[in-house]
Amino acid sequence: MNALRNKVQLIGNLGKDPELKQFDNGNSYARLSIATKEIYKNQRGEKVTETQWHNNIVAYGKLAANIQRLLKKGNEV
Repeated sequence: MNALRNKVQLIGNLGKDPELKQFDNGNSYARLSIATKEIYKNQRGEKVTETQWHNNIVAYGKLAANIQRLLKKGNEV
């Protein structure tokens, strides 16, 4: 049987610098907060901007170290 998986792609800006933490066993992880926005016109023709926050996005291992080194608050990811 095939395992069901969902795939989500977020493109937005970092709300703060990534937080790098380590487990007791020495492995590391990075926690991210990303803001995405949707811009559209409502029924009255007014421009509306809606921002959604995606908190507690986590990356592990080497990816976490690269995120910490390369990304800062405000970067588009």
